[in-house]
Amino acid sequence: MRNTHQLYRERRNALLRSMRERGAGGLALLPTAPEVARNRDSLFPYRPDSYFHYLTGFPEPDAAMALVAGPDGDRHVLFCRDKNEEREIWDGFRYGPDAAREIFGFDEAYPISALGEKLPEFASDQPSLFTPLGLFEPWDRRITQLLNDVRDRARTGVSAPGEVVDVRVVLDAMRLVKDEHEIGLMRRAGAISSGAHRRAMERTRPGWFEYQVEAELLHEFLRNGAQAVAYPSIVASGPNACVLHYRDNDRELIDGELLLIDAGCEYRGYASDITRTFPVGGSFSGPQKDVYELVLASQLACLEAVRPGAAFNDYHRVAERVLAQGYIDLGLCSGTVDEVLENGSYKQFYMHRAGHWLGLDVHDAGLYQVHGVSQTLVPGMVLTVEPGTYIRPADNVPEHFWNVGVRIEDDVLVTATGHENLTAATPKTVAEVEAACVR
Repeated sequence: MRNTHQLYRERRNALLRSMRERGAGGLALLPTAPEVARNRDSLFPYRPDSYFHYLTGFPEPDAAMALVAGPDGDRHVLFCRDKNEEREIWDGFRYGPDAAREIFGFDEAYPISALGEKLPEFASDQPSLFTPLGLFEPWDRRITQLLNDVRDRARTGVSAPGEVVDVRVVLDAMRLVKDEHEIGLMRRAGAISSGAHRRAMERTRPGWFEYQVEAELLHEFLRNGAQAVAYPSIVASGPNACVLHYRDNDRELIDGELLLIDAGCEYRGYASDITRTFPVGGSFSGPQKDVYELVLASQLACLEAVRPGAAFNDYHRVAERVLAQGYIDLGLCSGTVDEVLENGSYKQFYMHRAGHWLGLDVHDAGLYQVHGVSQTLVPGMVLTVEPGTYIRPADNVPEHFWNVGVRIEDDVLVTATGHENLTAATPKTVAEVEAACVR
């Protein structure tokens, strides 16, 4: 297998080729994310910016990358923190420019303090500057200052870039299709998260609080090498399962209610995203089972629609049609399927899309439509498949359905022949879920 950092260099080369295809080349500049204070004297755990990570793999803060597509050839340049023995005693290891250049496959590396000096040199006489716009406000100010600095040197015979291009347009398209290295990391993230959901089913008890279930998830994530959660875990019992982005996780679990868990780990930068719904007491009631079986039927139909050549929107329309028919059958909606879809009455119970891209970000980079036309699925794309049903108390809803919230979500890779469910090991059928809940 290729060296990991060779993969990052190949991605940078792909960006450089794209820059040259636009014209005479140019300069690409990307910063990593800044450290963020959590309180007076401590920081949040550091995570690099996803675009910067995608191109460099470099894990430290206070770093930036420059790619120069010049007439004399391409240059890969990294700026990072200097080695500092005193700070390393307090905060841990630093690569420093010399080691970073060699280990991460750059042609040149400089201290981050040299950024202001070097960038005008790199930007002079470049036709275009490729950089993220509006990502970090301090970086936007630095780019404005850079352009002004180069313009101030006009009397020396140099010119500033004539256009500034948001580099994320190119990178979003690149990130949309995962390579084998990325797919391997996402398989591992999915496996860890699948085990965490199974653990939650096995250990949850009536009388627990939602945060105790969340602790079981975190235990499984961390003990298997995940670095963090991919997003704040949703552990939603009873009526909370009908709140799509519920976050409090502080309600007591009541026997006979459903528990909806939407949780996934981040493994080496890559997200997983699984939702499962199960009965707190171990067995579905009749109405709960009816709704669960409907959502499951919808999810399975969606999976069948995920294949190369299909439009991204196809499986969303499948979810709507299956659910609309189910709501009619359950007495929640009236009319034909086409009428229910046209008048939107189904949206009382299902109000979100059936999925999203997945990768370095849980809602990953990439367009869903291109010039108004749905994106076409190709091998290497990874997406979630997550229809749901959320039945809040209402005058037009039979009481036995009140507060029944169900969502079923898997992480799916588009393959050359169809798809691969990266989280298929997570219990999903009624029989599998009830068996997993046996104490």
